[in-house]
Amino acid sequence: MVVLVLAGCGKVAVEEPTPDAATAQVCGAVMAALPERVLDQGRRSVEPGVLSAAWGKPAIVLRCGVPAPPGLGPYSDCVEVNGVGWYSEDAQGGTIFTTIGRPAFVELSVPTAYAPESGALADLSAAVSAHDPVTRPCS
Repeated sequence: MVVLVLAGCGKVAVEEPTPDAATAQVCGAVMAALPERVLDQGRRSVEPGVLSAAWGKPAIVLRCGVPAPPGLGPYSDCVEVNGVGWYSEDAQGGTIFTTIGRPAFVELSVPTAYAPESGALADLSAAVSAHDPVTRPCS
């Protein structure tokens, strides 16, 4: 995922997902329910910000409606936090978590500055579980 901070305005530029209409509807509900704080970090302005959100500096970035992660397979590990299953991948400078077993894939990129990075998942599980219903729980 590409994240840029736009000079002079403090906005976070995010590559916006382009899901199908049904997934976009689920994502709209998830986005409306996101918390104002993640890991005690306040919300930031995001460009374009329709299906993306950010908190803190460095930015913790959420994108809803992303494609399935390339490394996700039938035997991938699933970490369950407050009833939401997440697939995790190490990324340069942090960890990328993606929900699994739900109609919409929600991706959360957490920089190593917030280690342990998985702590952010607890702050977002209520919005995900309320609006992106589980179809296949972690096993």
